[in-house]
Amino acid sequence: MLFGLHPVAAAWTNPDRRCTRLLATEGALASLADAIERAKAAGLERPKPTVVERTELDRLLPPGAVHQGLVLDASPLPEVDLDDIVRQGSLKDEDIIVVLDQVTDPHNVGAILRSAAAFGASAVVLPDRNAPEMTGTLAKSASGAAEVVPLVRIVNLARSLTELREAGYWCVGLDESGGKTLAQLGLKGKVALVMGAEGSGLRRLTMERCDEIARLPTGGPIGSLNVSNAAAVSLYELARLR
Repeated sequence: MLFGLHPVAAAWTNPDRRCTRLLATEGALASLADAIERAKAAGLERPKPTVVERTELDRLLPPGAVHQGLVLDASPLPEVDLDDIVRQGSLKDEDIIVVLDQVTDPHNVGAILRSAAAFGASAVVLPDRNAPEMTGTLAKSASGAAEVVPLVRIVNLARSLTELREAGYWCVGLDESGGKTLAQLGLKGKVALVMGAEGSGLRRLTMERCDEIARLPTGGPIGSLNVSNAAAVSLYELARLR
């Protein structure tokens, strides 16, 4: 179940989604008019929206969910394998993939998806275990980016990093122990940016599978960033270096 203007609009216009029910307040339905027209023009089969009171949507969702008057029942996105991403990357001279090591908070993963979309990353990769599902909360945090940047689930992170390296990706872990910044590394070509959970950071085996460990050049009284903020800064820097 998706909720919020941007996630619902993006899913409504995504031909890979099968939408079965749209609940909307009268005012929110007006804000979705452009997406409805685009889906119609594209010939997508979509259900007739049902106008409801806001209180009905409140009852459907977890307490505090910011639904903006829109709730959509839709099929899950098609699964994408890492092999698919690597195959697409083989056709490019440059590529960025974000790899997450035990990042469990859906808000963080959603925000990282949004930054990945903004700065042109081709995928966000995370293990099957110790990672959030693609819920409405994650999709809301991604603000529509879940429809354009694949969330790729893998079984073994260390093995997947080895696969990426063999495919020509420079695997760079982000950790405050890094000797150089991303700018000092001057990264171009194909890069896999590897980020760990807040607190524990990257696991030892994950760091051992990286080609480099880089740090962010923080200089204020607080020396570290939330993982989603660190991802945004790092992706901006990688995009700037291209």
